[in-house]
Amino acid sequence: MHPLSAMTGINAVGFLARFSYALARNPVLPLFALFLGAGPEAVGLAVGISTVTGIIFKMPAGALSDVVGRKHTMLAGLFVFGLLPFAYLFITNYEALVAVRFIHGLATAIYGPVAMAVVAEMAGERRGEMLSWFSSVMIVGTLLGAPLGGFILHHAPGAPAPGLWDFRLVFLVSGAAGMSALLLGLWLLRGPEVHASTGASLAERLAKFRQGIREVVADRRVLLTSAMEGVQNMGMGALEAFLPVYAVTRAGLNELEAGMLWAVQIAVTMVAKPVLGRLGDIHGRKAPITVGLACCALGLAAVPWLASFWTLAAAALVFGLGEALVTSSSAALVADLCRKRHYGAAMGTFGTIFDVGHASGPILGGVLVAWLDFRLAFAVLAVVLLAAIPVFLAGVSLDDLSKDNEGDSADDRAASA
Repeated sequence: MHPLSAMTGINAVGFLARFSYALARNPVLPLFALFLGAGPEAVGLAVGISTVTGIIFKMPAGALSDVVGRKHTMLAGLFVFGLLPFAYLFITNYEALVAVRFIHGLATAIYGPVAMAVVAEMAGERRGEMLSWFSSVMIVGTLLGAPLGGFILHHAPGAPAPGLWDFRLVFLVSGAAGMSALLLGLWLLRGPEVHASTGASLAERLAKFRQGIREVVADRRVLLTSAMEGVQNMGMGALEAFLPVYAVTRAGLNELEAGMLWAVQIAVTMVAKPVLGRLGDIHGRKAPITVGLACCALGLAAVPWLASFWTLAAAALVFGLGEALVTSSSAALVADLCRKRHYGAAMGTFGTIFDVGHASGPILGGVLVAWLDFRLAFAVLAVVLLAAIPVFLAGVSLDDLSKDNEGDSADDRAASA
């Protein structure tokens, strides 16, 4: 299969998988937790437990794909996407919901970093652009899945609140989308495995697994580049949690306007990423990451000083552009910096740090808003983003990138021999 056709197929599978996952997440998941009798803290745990799954399993899953092959690992993730939504049909208490959410999180923890490794391998010199297309397609799946879940649960004013079978209908639709992703993936990934360590013993595979993690984790450049995505994602998580709160409680906007502010940020990121990823492929990746962190800091710090929809939308637009700049180049730079044979481990490490940032943003933002006010809290977060820039510039050198590429070429020649 031609690489571009293969990437189109991977994007299609990823869209269906993310669409399925989003259907079962927001706003259905917190509402289902409330329906089961959960309090506010318990609702937060139910929503966030799948991120904990990603923190634990993304790095091992990526490294495992370097050893046993991308095909088998991707299919394992797709089986979780396809089957786990149906487990929600049997949930009748909160504890079962948390358990199923933790297991469901394995879907993105396994499939995400491995699919990114596959895209990075196939894209060659266009990996920034292609990884950005992959990410943007995932965003589209999320944007379409969330409102459809809310629509299915929606009742006319005065009608009874959603009942158990309303939630189960959402999970059935989620399961149908997940099974579609699985079936399409089975068709696309038919044929022999290319990247597996065929013929290797279990001890040899375990040694390669440990070596991949060790080499990636020991590379300061990979960790720092991943940390830039994590820091940016921390700011995004805080903004995601508290921009609507600030807009409604302080700026006097209504809930629809608050939702539109977040839509502005997401739309700018989604549209700009492929273009900026292509520019990063041509002109380099360090500058977009640096400028992107500065834009995110500016947008974040400006929010609590603004009080109208249009000015807040402008701040959200600046933040969204910054997010697009950072995310369009960070994953591609991680792939540039590591050996091709360790792409899975690198993307797993990247995803783990990404999830740590995403999980910490709302928590840190909540603590700062509670201790300080919105202006000081957002200023502190902006300072963290700005402080990351000199650390990144000083710690990530691209001078020896050609040596890494020479190592890849030697590996490829040895494999072909």
